Amino acid sequence: MDITLSRYQNTSVFESSSLSLTDVKFFQERHLLSASHLLNKRARRAQVSAISCHFVEQGLHPKPKPKPLSNGHDILKKETHVQESRQMKGSSSGLCGQIEKLVLCKRYRDALEMFEILEIECEYDVHVGKSTYDALVDACISLKSIRGVKRVFNFMINSGFEPDLYLKNRMLLMHVKCGMMIDARMLFDEMPERNLVSWNTIIAGLVDSRDYLEAFQLFLTMWEEQSDASSRTFATMMRASAGLEMIFPGQQLHACAIKLGVSQDIFVSCALIDMYSKCGSIEDAQCVFDEMPEKTTVGWNTIIAGYALHGYSEEALDLYYEMQDSGVKMDHFTFSMIVRVCTRLASLEHAKQAHAGLIRHGFGLDIVANTALVDFYSKWGRIDDARNVFDKMPHKNVISWNALIAGYGNHGRGIEALKLFKRMIAENMIPNHVTFLAVLSACSYSGLSDQGWDIFESMGTDFKVKPRAMHYACMIELLGREGLLDEAFSLIQNAPFNPTVNMWAALLTACRVHKNLELGKLAAEKIYGMEPEKLSNYVVLLNIYNSCGKQKEAASVFHTLKKKGLRMLPVCTWIDVKKQQHMFVSGDKKSKSHVEIVKNLKKLMLGIEKHGYVSKKNTLLPDVDEREEQMLMFHSEKLAVSFGLMNTSDSTPLHLVQSHRICDDCHLAVKLMAKLTGRVIVVRDASRFHRFENGKCSCGDYW
Repeated sequence: MDITLSRYQNTSVFESSSLSLTDVKFFQERHLLSASHLLNKRARRAQVSAISCHFVEQGLHPKPKPKPLSNGHDILKKETHVQESRQMKGSSSGLCGQIEKLVLCKRYRDALEMFEILEIECEYDVHVGKSTYDALVDACISLKSIRGVKRVFNFMINSGFEPDLYLKNRMLLMHVKCGMMIDARMLFDEMPERNLVSWNTIIAGLVDSRDYLEAFQLFLTMWEEQSDASSRTFATMMRASAGLEMIFPGQQLHACAIKLGVSQDIFVSCALIDMYSKCGSIEDAQCVFDEMPEKTTVGWNTIIAGYALHGYSEEALDLYYEMQDSGVKMDHFTFSMIVRVCTRLASLEHAKQAHAGLIRHGFGLDIVANTALVDFYSKWGRIDDARNVFDKMPHKNVISWNALIAGYGNHGRGIEALKLFKRMIAENMIPNHVTFLAVLSACSYSGLSDQGWDIFESMGTDFKVKPRAMHYACMIELLGREGLLDEAFSLIQNAPFNPTVNMWAALLTACRVHKNLELGKLAAEKIYGMEPEKLSNYVVLLNIYNSCGKQKEAASVFHTLKKKGLRMLPVCTWIDVKKQQHMFVSGDKKSKSHVEIVKNLKKLMLGIEKHGYVSKKNTLLPDVDEREEQMLMFHSEKLAVSFGLMNTSDSTPLHLVQSHRICDDCHLAVKLMAKLTGRVIVVRDASRFHRFENGKCSCGDYW
């Protein structure tokens, strides 16, 4: 009793709620009554006596006790019972008021703790009103408290309270928001009366729990019963269509929305844009966006996300600048998307502008946008900038940690990645499967074999994360780096699931580096069989057959390639110079400055020969065809580097994007060009990230 009373006095409930002296007295009397329910009569008298004395000491006078009547003991007993009943009713009424005040002040946990006192007093004539239940619903939803939901709902049922339709809908919402969909559906089915709010609540819950088919069935039932729907209903069902990636039901919903006159509603329009985008029709999404009477921030964000989803990064960037010119307010989601688009485009200049806009618009501390920045800087050679953004974040989630750990791994700084992982654990951040992928990749890239195996084995034992195929692929690569090809092959065979393409690809890379043609042929054939429509698999298999001297098999692959009408596209490289993007194609001589670029390239090639460059003409497993190998001098990455060195200052890093995997010869050449010129050259190819500096590459010559 004393412990409970002191706890509430210390939490400054009286101060924050502006309670009167009478309210204080209610709290004290309420605790007295709570204790009387739990203790025997003798202990209760002792408590009453103690608190009465306490009142006197504080200058507070307790409510006077009724004087004994002279006409008999029975009359005295009856009068005392009436007085206690009145005190109980007053106490419960005061508790309800305090619960509502605490919820209003967003002190949800305190409100639910106070509700426990009502549960203790439930055997008395306790009346809890509609407004109190309404407040308790808010508390349970805010805390996502399943235990709180069960307590509140059971108390209402057991107390005999008859909720109206509004309160029934609130109870339904409470179950839905706390993820109790089975109970929510039972509650909904038992409702004798339903309105549109009831239907919208249960349908939205089904969509949020990804039960899209059930949501459609319920929607059709609602349509049969009511032949009506609100804009919220249509927006919710558009989400269900997007979840199923089925455009036909979405189109039917669109037609119904037009008939009911709600298609121009901002929520319906944005849901339509999202639905058409996710169902593969960006043209229809654009039409809906164009017809919006008022293009809001959410509308712009949705259409930009749609273009980014389909890989139309440049179009997404153009829309971002249109949004900027329109004067519509941008939010943190806008900047987060643009940073991700810049990551894909390798556009450092645009990312810097987005970063500046993020700070200028007051979102400098936003966790989502800053995580996107950490990811961008990590992937494009500016790991120190990524760490700077990370360290300034007041709050970090697991995605933030994952982005920086992966960044250190990509830069070949495995030790820093491991330190960051240990710090993450020390700060009680729970790692997920992406975290382990990042740290295992870091160990693989840096050749940290022992540490990698320790972490791999600790996944299930210490962190209860079951290793997936992606984690096995990292371990296969780790073994491959050390030349342990038999062990890597054994790991594939003993995996607790069917080997994936990535696992065989990791083995194939190891075979290429260590020139194991037989095992490499097996891996290439496995990949070829699993992805028969992927062009690069044909080229890899063709080249390995040629390297093994198996001309008959090579001819068969070539015949299949020709029969399917597939042809190898020219290798392209993009580079940003002075805010402009330039594209180079291997062997292309159409550039206006081609003569100067080649002249400078020949000069560079002579320079790197003094540093030990020798042309590698017999590449084992490149993702390029024979024609590409015949013009090593004019590969697109060499042309792009030459152009970049000619048109930038000596301290400017070069950032390149490569459509294919960089070949052995270009990898060696660019590495020595970086050493010769003292530049940092960053290349993102189809395989991985390469940061060339001082004659070394972050991949450790393993890609």
